[in-house]
Amino acid sequence: MPYIKTGDSYNDEPISLFYEDNGQGQPVVFIHGWPLDHQMWEYQMTELPQQGLRCIAYDRRGFGKSSKPYEGYTYDAFADDLKAVLDDLNLQNVTLVGFSMGAGEIARYMSRHKGARVAKVVLVAGVTPFLLKTADNPDGVDQSTFDGMVDKIKTDRADFLQTFGKQFYGVNLVSHPVSQAHLDGDFMRAYLASPKATIDCVRAFSETDFRSDVQSIQVPTLIIHGDSDKTVPIESSGELTANLMMSATYKIYDGAPHGLFYTERKMLNRDLLDFILEPTVARQPATATTF
Repeated sequence: MPYIKTGDSYNDEPISLFYEDNGQGQPVVFIHGWPLDHQMWEYQMTELPQQGLRCIAYDRRGFGKSSKPYEGYTYDAFADDLKAVLDDLNLQNVTLVGFSMGAGEIARYMSRHKGARVAKVVLVAGVTPFLLKTADNPDGVDQSTFDGMVDKIKTDRADFLQTFGKQFYGVNLVSHPVSQAHLDGDFMRAYLASPKATIDCVRAFSETDFRSDVQSIQVPTLIIHGDSDKTVPIESSGELTANLMMSATYKIYDGAPHGLFYTERKMLNRDLLDFILEPTVARQPATATTF
């Protein structure tokens, strides 16, 4: 199976990342969200290689088939892991696509590693620029929300993941945008993750301030967010990220939940293809477009 060594270790064991590599052509690297693994990108990793793209997705440390150290779940470490993927595969002119927590990885990589090897960036339902409500970030989410998530994970992780999965896709009494089988598949993938990584990543994506990281991004950027996202509210994330960017394309998916990579997969795939394959042109100030 394909693995990439990150260059660091835990308890004298090297940390390795599992990855999937499909197609040939212009490289695109997909970074998954919490608490899933690289398989969440199934409908992108299947479709986009048919359009002349080389699509690569990997499991974050602690998730999927990657190493599961007890410690080390920080965004500096995640950004260094992303660098290891790009360096090991010797990728150039890459488009990075990050979903939710994965958008933070991209932002930190772009500042920490000066955007090396990267041509374009896509932030999908991202946790950027800073989720936590503080005195200087009044539009953020209350600390109690994240504390409650951690408490529930510690009490009954399986029950939390099943409940969280329904909110993730906007499932309620009248709306069923995904099948029970799909929810069961997500639960299986999430439950195989390291419990410690699952908890530590809540702290990482909620407490890490990416405001300066986002402002360091100097390549063409596409921001996509659903305006019915109850997991990462658009008011606390997508809108603020677009406001901080010097210029970007900002697309709002009308009525889309957090898990729009599946519920709006046809529109997302089309937007990704259009953006990735479009010749690089001078960037304009970010403006919101609703679809």
